[in-house]
Amino acid sequence: MSSYFTDLAQQYIDGEWRPGTGSWDIIDLNPYDDEKLASITTATVDEVDQAYRAAARAQKRWAATNPYARRAVFEKALRLVEEREEEIAGAIVAELGGTRLKAAFELHLAKEFLRESVHLALRPEGRIIPSPVDGKENRVYRVPVGVVGVISPFNFPFLLSLKSVAPALALGNGVVLKPHQDTPVVGGSLVAKIFEDAGLPGGLLNVVITDIEEIGDAFLEHPIPKVISFTGSDAVGRHVATVCASLFKRSVLELGGNSALVVLDDADLDYAVDAAVFSRFVHQGQVCMAANRVLVDRSVAGAFTEKFVAKVTSLKAGDPRDPETVIGPVINSRQADALSGVVEQALAEGATALVRGARRDNLVEPSVLTGLPADSALLRQEVFGPVAFLVPFDGEEEAVRLVNDTPYGLSGAVHTGDIERGVNFARRIDTGMFHVNDGTVHDEPIVPFGGEKHSGIGRLNGDTMLDAFTTVKWISVQHGRSGFPF
Repeated sequence: MSSYFTDLAQQYIDGEWRPGTGSWDIIDLNPYDDEKLASITTATVDEVDQAYRAAARAQKRWAATNPYARRAVFEKALRLVEEREEEIAGAIVAELGGTRLKAAFELHLAKEFLRESVHLALRPEGRIIPSPVDGKENRVYRVPVGVVGVISPFNFPFLLSLKSVAPALALGNGVVLKPHQDTPVVGGSLVAKIFEDAGLPGGLLNVVITDIEEIGDAFLEHPIPKVISFTGSDAVGRHVATVCASLFKRSVLELGGNSALVVLDDADLDYAVDAAVFSRFVHQGQVCMAANRVLVDRSVAGAFTEKFVAKVTSLKAGDPRDPETVIGPVINSRQADALSGVVEQALAEGATALVRGARRDNLVEPSVLTGLPADSALLRQEVFGPVAFLVPFDGEEEAVRLVNDTPYGLSGAVHTGDIERGVNFARRIDTGMFHVNDGTVHDEPIVPFGGEKHSGIGRLNGDTMLDAFTTVKWISVQHGRSGFPF
């Protein structure tokens, strides 16, 4: 067992590791075998306040630091992740129930985002804009917002914490990170340890491990953070957005999805099957971009379904420590119960189970369902687990209508033998991202990432990080003398 779970089971506030003083403990469990990994006393409202105030104090000095010096911290952090990759992978497997394949996938992306943060420190540029007033010079400065609050999820906690924390720091901000209570180490204190060892000045990054039962909305309502970056469900995201808007804070929301992978009549079926199985079942389907729905042109539905079912039934489910395992456990018993409920509801509504996976505690094997009624709510909601809905359609017009018939608009994919046909299809879909002849699950460090409708507000990655974590300030200089009317 990684020493991370004994060494890092603490709060990290103002450059110090210390226990929380809350009224109860978060018990960190391995979702596969329920082994107790750590016990962490929650942070209180007062400790959230201490964390934000520490970040605000440290941020002033950090923002004034030469960006080339700031960049060096991220170069060192990247080297540390590379050196500790096997240990971090082991922690991902233990705390999330992620498979070895998933851990490698998450770490690959985490390193790519750290590489981009190295460059992001040098990205902000000012502008001089012409003025209609003689003698006036308009300077537009891009400056840090100050302090950013980050709330990260349980599914890709190391990556998705870094994805906001690293750019916010690189751009000169202080940060307070609240990881999900099911992944407090990988999503929280491990990130702090990497940056502490990389030489980040104390106080700039703080981690509070807690829960709303302890702190209520204090993390959102505190007067210091100017931006809250939240990744999670749309239900919680709506609350975050409402609180932030009422306090004139900016929110960046990366929320849920109900993506569709569409197979047109001219698709390469073997390739489409591979893409669809990965898109639905990677990390047990606990991915916001996962293909909840697989839509197949009726003319090829029979052949596709046969191949799809065969591939799904070949996926090995079991111990995530086994390199051959593809399907590990879901994060906790609540998720497992919810998934069992989804399958039972679908069958009660008249669906047919082409594959009905067994459940053993938190290990939920894949299910493939078809024949769900067109008006079923299950086709319009996010299903966060290894349950796939196969839906036949007749022609592109119906496919477009079905894909868009959901409150969500995050990702999706279409498979076709004609690239431009695929692009034209993609342009008709109300999503922030869509992929032609590929899977639905993609994230790249310099391409704008985010959704439409209930899937979020704002974008992350690349230049959009500047919009998320900096603001612009206009300073005018009058080199002559202005004339005033009185």
